Amino acid sequence: MPKMKVKSSAKKRFSITGTGKIKRKHAYKSHILTKKAKKRKRNLTHSALVSPGDEGNIKLILTIGK
Repeated sequence: MPKMKVKSSAKKRFSITGTGKIKRKHAYKSHILTKKAKKRKRNLTHSALVSPGDEGNIKLILTIGK
C-alpha cells in the first residue's frame, strides 16, 4: 500500500509543537486592516493552539495518526 500524502494546504497552515499539540495562526489578519483596532491586530499576530475537538481531524489530514 502506498504512503499517505500530507495535504499541502495543511502543511502550510499547521505546525506541531514538541509536546504533540498543533499550532495554528489566527484568521482575519490579511487584509482590510484599517478598520481593525491596533490591539485587535496585535492579538491576532500571536499563534494559538488548535482546539481539542478539531485536533483529530487535523492530525488525520497531516497523517500523524488517529
